[in-house]
Amino acid sequence: MSKDVTKRPIIIKRAKKAAHAHHGGSWKVAYADFVTAMMAFFMVMWILGMDEATRKAIETYFTNPAGLKQGYGKGVSPLSAGNTPTKLNDAGIKMILRTAQEKSFARVAEQIQKRLESAKGELGSGKFEVAVTNRGLRIELIESGTGEVFFPRGSAAMTSVTRISLVLIADELLGLNSPIVVEGHTDAVIYAAHAQYTNWELSTDRANAARRVLADAGLSGGRVVEIRGLADRQLRNPNDPTASENRRISLLLPFSDPPSSNPAPTSPTAPGTPGVGSTTAVVPPAGGGTAKPVVKPTPDAP
Repeated sequence: MSKDVTKRPIIIKRAKKAAHAHHGGSWKVAYADFVTAMMAFFMVMWILGMDEATRKAIETYFTNPAGLKQGYGKGVSPLSAGNTPTKLNDAGIKMILRTAQEKSFARVAEQIQKRLESAKGELGSGKFEVAVTNRGLRIELIESGTGEVFFPRGSAAMTSVTRISLVLIADELLGLNSPIVVEGHTDAVIYAAHAQYTNWELSTDRANAARRVLADAGLSGGRVVEIRGLADRQLRNPNDPTASENRRISLLLPFSDPPSSNPAPTSPTAPGTPGVGSTTAVVPPAGGGTAKPVVKPTPDAP
Protein backbone atom coordinates (compact mmCIF):
# COMPACT_ATOMS: atom_id res chain seq x y z
CA MET A 1 0.00 0.00 0.00
CA SER A 2 2.70 2.49 0.95
CA LYS A 3 4.60 1.69 -2.23
CA ASP A 4 1.62 2.66 -4.42
CA VAL A 5 1.27 5.98 -2.64
CA THR A 6 4.85 7.02 -3.28
CA LYS A 7 4.48 6.36 -7.04
CA ARG A 8 1.33 8.46 -7.49
CA PRO A 9 1.97 10.89 -10.35
CA ILE A 10 2.22 14.59 -9.53
CA ILE A 11 -0.25 16.65 -11.51
CA ILE A 12 0.60 20.34 -11.96
CA LYS A 13 -2.23 22.62 -13.06
CA ARG A 14 -1.15 25.83 -14.70
CA ALA A 15 -3.77 28.57 -15.06
CA LYS A 16 -3.72 30.15 -18.46
CA LYS A 17 -3.57 33.92 -18.20
CA ALA A 18 -6.04 35.68 -20.49
CA ALA A 19 -4.89 38.76 -22.39
CA HIS A 20 -6.21 42.13 -21.18
CA ALA A 21 -9.08 43.48 -23.23
CA HIS A 22 -8.48 46.59 -25.35
CA HIS A 23 -9.51 49.71 -23.41
CA GLY A 24 -10.73 51.61 -26.50
CA GLY A 25 -10.77 55.40 -27.02
CA SER A 26 -13.57 56.43 -24.68
CA TRP A 27 -11.15 58.54 -22.64
CA LYS A 28 -10.28 60.49 -25.76
CA VAL A 29 -13.92 61.38 -26.27
CA ALA A 30 -14.20 62.62 -22.69
CA TYR A 31 -11.01 64.64 -23.04
CA ALA A 32 -12.21 66.18 -26.28
CA ASP A 33 -15.46 67.20 -24.62
CA PHE A 34 -13.51 68.80 -21.79
CA VAL A 35 -11.28 70.76 -24.17
CA THR A 36 -14.30 71.90 -26.18
CA ALA A 37 -16.07 73.06 -23.03
CA MET A 38 -12.99 75.02 -21.93
CA MET A 39 -12.69 76.63 -25.35
CA ALA A 40 -16.35 77.64 -25.26
CA PHE A 41 -15.92 79.03 -21.75
CA PHE A 42 -12.96 81.21 -22.71
CA MET A 43 -14.76 82.41 -25.86
CA VAL A 44 -17.73 83.46 -23.75
CA MET A 45 -15.44 85.30 -21.33
CA TRP A 46 -13.70 86.97 -24.27
CA ILE A 47 -16.98 88.15 -25.77
CA LEU A 48 -18.29 89.39 -22.41
CA GLY A 49 -15.23 91.61 -22.15
CA MET A 50 -16.16 93.43 -25.37
CA ASP A 51 -18.28 96.54 -25.60
CA GLU A 52 -21.91 96.21 -26.60
CA ALA A 53 -21.43 97.45 -30.17
CA THR A 54 -18.78 94.79 -30.86
CA ARG A 55 -20.95 92.04 -29.39
CA LYS A 56 -23.83 93.14 -31.59
CA ALA A 57 -21.53 93.15 -34.62
CA ILE A 58 -20.46 89.57 -33.88
CA GLU A 59 -24.11 88.57 -33.47
CA THR A 60 -24.89 90.21 -36.80
CA TYR A 61 -22.06 88.33 -38.50
CA PHE A 62 -23.37 84.93 -37.42
CA THR A 63 -26.86 85.99 -38.55
CA ASN A 64 -25.70 87.27 -41.94
CA PRO A 65 -22.05 86.31 -42.59
CA ALA A 66 -22.21 87.33 -46.24
CA GLY A 67 -22.35 90.98 -45.28
CA LEU A 68 -18.96 90.83 -43.55
CA LYS A 69 -17.22 88.20 -45.63
CA GLN A 70 -16.88 90.50 -48.64
CA GLY A 71 -14.32 92.63 -46.86
CA TYR A 72 -11.84 89.80 -46.24
CA GLY A 73 -9.65 87.47 -48.24
CA LYS A 74 -10.51 83.94 -49.23
CA GLY A 75 -12.02 81.71 -46.59
CA VAL A 76 -15.33 80.85 -45.07
CA SER A 77 -15.17 83.49 -42.34
CA PRO A 78 -13.11 86.48 -41.21
CA LEU A 79 -11.43 84.24 -38.62
CA SER A 80 -10.05 81.97 -41.35
CA ALA A 81 -8.41 84.94 -43.05
CA GLY A 82 -6.14 85.47 -40.06
CA ASN A 83 -5.02 88.96 -39.11
CA THR A 84 -4.34 90.09 -42.67
CA PRO A 85 -7.68 91.17 -44.14
CA THR A 86 -7.79 92.55 -47.63
CA LYS A 87 -9.10 96.01 -48.44
CA LEU A 88 -12.20 96.50 -46.34
CA ASN A 89 -15.58 97.11 -47.87
CA ASP A 90 -16.66 100.30 -46.11
CA ALA A 91 -20.28 99.85 -47.12
CA GLY A 92 -20.43 96.35 -45.60
CA ILE A 93 -18.80 97.43 -42.35
CA LYS A 94 -21.09 100.45 -42.06
CA MET A 95 -24.13 98.26 -42.68
CA ILE A 96 -23.15 95.86 -39.91
CA LEU A 97 -22.36 98.59 -37.39
CA ARG A 98 -25.51 100.51 -38.26
CA THR A 99 -27.67 97.40 -37.84
CA ALA A 100 -26.10 96.65 -34.47
CA GLN A 101 -26.54 100.22 -33.26
CA GLU A 102 -30.13 100.41 -34.47
CA LYS A 103 -30.99 97.32 -32.44
CA SER A 104 -29.22 98.70 -29.40
CA PHE A 105 -30.85 102.13 -29.72
CA ALA A 106 -34.30 100.59 -30.23
CA ARG A 107 -33.90 98.50 -27.07
CA VAL A 108 -32.80 101.50 -25.00
CA ALA A 109 -35.57 103.68 -26.46
CA GLU A 110 -38.18 101.14 -25.36
CA GLN A 111 -36.69 101.01 -21.86
CA ILE A 112 -36.68 104.81 -21.57
CA GLN A 113 -40.32 105.01 -22.63
CA LYS A 114 -41.27 102.43 -20.03
CA ARG A 115 -39.38 104.30 -17.29
CA LEU A 116 -41.01 107.60 -18.21
CA GLU A 117 -44.45 105.99 -18.31
CA SER A 118 -43.93 104.44 -14.89
CA ALA A 119 -43.00 107.86 -13.46
CA LYS A 120 -45.91 109.69 -15.07
CA GLY A 121 -47.26 110.69 -11.67
CA GLU A 122 -44.08 112.67 -10.90
CA LEU A 123 -43.67 114.07 -14.41
CA GLY A 124 -47.15 115.56 -14.68
CA SER A 125 -47.95 116.97 -18.12
CA GLY A 126 -44.41 116.61 -19.40
CA LYS A 127 -44.28 115.47 -23.01
CA PHE A 128 -41.51 113.20 -24.26
CA GLU A 129 -40.51 111.79 -27.60
CA VAL A 130 -38.01 108.92 -27.94
CA ALA A 131 -37.22 107.72 -31.43
CA VAL A 132 -34.46 106.19 -33.54
CA THR A 133 -33.99 108.50 -36.53
CA ASN A 134 -31.61 108.44 -39.48
CA ARG A 135 -29.16 110.42 -37.34
CA GLY A 136 -29.31 108.26 -34.24
CA LEU A 137 -31.28 108.00 -31.01
CA ARG A 138 -33.11 111.25 -30.28
CA ILE A 139 -34.79 111.98 -26.94
CA GLU A 140 -36.79 115.19 -26.57
CA LEU A 141 -38.35 116.90 -23.56
CA ILE A 142 -41.10 119.01 -25.12
CA GLU A 143 -43.03 121.78 -23.43
CA SER A 144 -46.80 121.52 -23.48
CA GLY A 145 -49.78 123.20 -21.92
CA THR A 146 -48.67 126.41 -20.24
CA GLY A 147 -45.16 125.89 -21.58
CA GLU A 148 -43.46 125.94 -18.17
CA VAL A 149 -43.23 122.23 -17.40
CA PHE A 150 -39.46 121.97 -17.80
CA PHE A 151 -38.27 125.59 -17.62
CA PRO A 152 -40.03 128.82 -16.62
CA ARG A 153 -40.43 131.24 -19.49
CA GLY A 154 -37.20 133.09 -20.25
CA SER A 155 -35.26 131.20 -17.58
CA ALA A 156 -32.62 128.45 -17.57
CA ALA A 157 -33.52 127.31 -14.03
CA MET A 158 -35.01 123.87 -14.61
CA THR A 159 -37.97 122.50 -12.70
CA SER A 160 -38.00 119.30 -10.64
CA VAL A 161 -39.80 117.54 -13.52
CA THR A 162 -36.83 118.24 -15.80
CA ARG A 163 -34.34 116.94 -13.27
CA ILE A 164 -36.30 113.74 -12.57
CA SER A 165 -36.74 113.11 -16.29
CA LEU A 166 -33.06 113.56 -17.10
CA VAL A 167 -31.99 111.30 -14.22
CA LEU A 168 -34.30 108.51 -15.45
CA ILE A 169 -33.02 108.91 -18.99
CA ALA A 170 -29.37 108.98 -17.91
CA ASP A 171 -29.84 105.76 -15.97
CA GLU A 172 -30.81 103.96 -19.18
CA LEU A 173 -28.07 105.59 -21.26
CA LEU A 174 -25.34 104.29 -18.94
CA GLY A 175 -25.38 100.97 -20.81
CA LEU A 176 -24.39 102.65 -24.08
CA ASN A 177 -21.00 103.96 -25.14
CA SER A 178 -22.28 106.41 -27.74
CA PRO A 179 -21.43 110.11 -27.39
CA ILE A 180 -24.22 112.49 -26.46
CA VAL A 181 -25.09 115.88 -27.94
CA VAL A 182 -27.41 118.12 -25.91
CA GLU A 183 -29.48 120.71 -27.77
CA GLY A 184 -31.56 123.59 -26.47
CA HIS A 185 -34.45 125.03 -28.49
CA THR A 186 -36.67 128.06 -27.88
CA ASP A 187 -39.71 129.56 -29.54
CA ALA A 188 -39.60 132.69 -31.68
CA VAL A 189 -40.68 135.08 -28.93
CA ILE A 190 -37.88 137.65 -28.75
CA TYR A 191 -36.55 139.67 -25.84
CA ALA A 192 -36.86 143.42 -25.65
CA ALA A 193 -34.96 145.42 -28.23
CA HIS A 194 -31.21 145.77 -27.59
CA ALA A 195 -31.35 143.08 -24.88
CA GLN A 196 -27.97 141.59 -24.01
CA TYR A 197 -29.56 138.19 -23.28
CA THR A 198 -31.30 136.56 -26.23
CA ASN A 199 -32.76 133.21 -27.24
CA TRP A 200 -29.26 132.13 -28.27
CA GLU A 201 -27.93 132.45 -24.73
CA LEU A 202 -31.14 131.04 -23.25
CA SER A 203 -31.11 127.89 -25.39
CA THR A 204 -27.40 127.35 -24.67
CA ASP A 205 -27.83 127.83 -20.92
CA ARG A 206 -30.72 125.37 -20.84
CA ALA A 207 -28.69 122.77 -22.75
CA ASN A 208 -25.76 123.25 -20.40
CA ALA A 209 -28.05 122.92 -17.37
CA ALA A 210 -29.26 119.60 -18.77
CA ARG A 211 -25.66 118.51 -19.30
CA ARG A 212 -24.83 119.16 -15.65
CA VAL A 213 -27.75 116.97 -14.50
CA LEU A 214 -26.65 114.18 -16.84
CA ALA A 215 -23.11 114.39 -15.49
CA ASP A 216 -24.36 114.22 -11.88
CA ALA A 217 -26.45 111.18 -12.84
CA GLY A 218 -23.38 109.25 -14.00
CA LEU A 219 -22.86 110.35 -17.61
CA SER A 220 -19.62 112.10 -16.79
CA GLY A 221 -16.25 112.01 -18.51
CA GLY A 222 -16.43 112.35 -22.26
CA ARG A 223 -19.96 111.07 -22.80
CA VAL A 224 -21.42 114.51 -23.47
CA VAL A 225 -19.26 115.79 -26.30
CA GLU A 226 -21.18 118.90 -27.31
CA ILE A 227 -23.98 121.24 -26.34
CA ARG A 228 -25.86 123.31 -28.88
CA GLY A 229 -27.98 126.39 -28.41
CA LEU A 230 -30.20 126.54 -31.49
CA ALA A 231 -32.58 129.30 -30.39
CA ASP A 232 -35.60 129.27 -32.76
CA ARG A 233 -33.74 127.99 -35.84
CA GLN A 234 -35.27 124.49 -35.73
CA LEU A 235 -38.90 125.02 -34.80
CA ARG A 236 -40.89 121.91 -34.08
CA ASN A 237 -44.05 123.68 -35.21
CA PRO A 238 -42.99 126.17 -37.89
CA ASN A 239 -46.65 127.08 -38.54
CA ASP A 240 -46.82 128.55 -35.03
CA PRO A 241 -43.36 129.89 -34.07
CA THR A 242 -44.53 130.95 -30.62
CA ALA A 243 -46.08 127.56 -29.70
CA SER A 244 -44.90 126.03 -26.45
CA GLU A 245 -43.86 122.80 -28.20
CA ASN A 246 -41.03 124.68 -29.89
CA ARG A 247 -39.36 125.03 -26.48
CA ARG A 248 -37.59 121.75 -25.81
CA ILE A 249 -34.38 119.98 -24.81
CA SER A 250 -33.03 117.33 -27.17
CA LEU A 251 -30.52 114.55 -26.49
CA LEU A 252 -28.95 113.05 -29.59
CA LEU A 253 -26.86 109.87 -29.62
CA PRO A 254 -25.54 109.84 -33.19
CA PHE A 255 -24.71 106.74 -35.15
CA SER A 256 -20.98 106.08 -35.28
CA ASP A 257 -19.56 105.14 -38.67
CA PRO A 258 -16.13 103.52 -39.04
CA PRO A 259 -13.42 105.78 -40.45
CA SER A 260 -13.18 105.59 -44.22
CA SER A 261 -10.00 104.30 -45.81
CA ASN A 262 -9.99 107.46 -47.97
CA PRO A 263 -11.66 110.15 -45.87
CA ALA A 264 -13.12 112.98 -47.87
CA PRO A 265 -12.02 116.50 -46.99
CA THR A 266 -14.34 118.30 -44.66
CA SER A 267 -16.58 120.90 -46.19
CA PRO A 268 -18.71 123.64 -44.64
CA THR A 269 -22.15 122.61 -43.52
CA ALA A 270 -24.72 123.10 -46.21
CA PRO A 271 -27.43 125.69 -45.53
CA GLY A 272 -30.58 124.30 -44.02
CA THR A 273 -28.85 121.39 -42.26
CA PRO A 274 -28.82 121.01 -38.47
CA GLY A 275 -26.10 123.05 -36.86
CA VAL A 276 -26.30 126.09 -39.17
CA GLY A 277 -26.84 129.26 -37.25
CA SER A 278 -26.44 127.38 -33.98
CA THR A 279 -24.55 128.36 -30.89
CA THR A 280 -22.18 125.55 -29.95
CA ALA A 281 -20.47 125.16 -26.61
CA VAL A 282 -17.62 122.73 -26.00
CA VAL A 283 -17.90 120.91 -22.67
CA PRO A 284 -14.80 121.09 -20.44
CA PRO A 285 -13.11 117.79 -19.43
CA ALA A 286 -14.32 115.99 -16.33
CA GLY A 287 -12.77 117.27 -13.13
CA GLY A 288 -12.00 120.62 -14.66
CA GLY A 289 -14.99 122.37 -13.15
CA THR A 290 -18.00 123.89 -14.84
CA ALA A 291 -17.17 126.49 -17.44
CA LYS A 292 -19.51 128.98 -19.03
CA PRO A 293 -20.44 127.90 -22.56
CA VAL A 294 -18.40 129.59 -25.26
CA VAL A 295 -20.91 131.28 -27.54
CA LYS A 296 -19.80 131.48 -31.13
CA PRO A 297 -21.18 134.48 -33.00
CA THR A 298 -23.20 133.64 -36.08
CA PRO A 299 -24.06 135.98 -38.92
CA ASP A 300 -27.82 135.43 -38.64
CA ALA A 301 -28.08 135.76 -34.84
CA PRO A 302 -30.67 138.28 -33.68
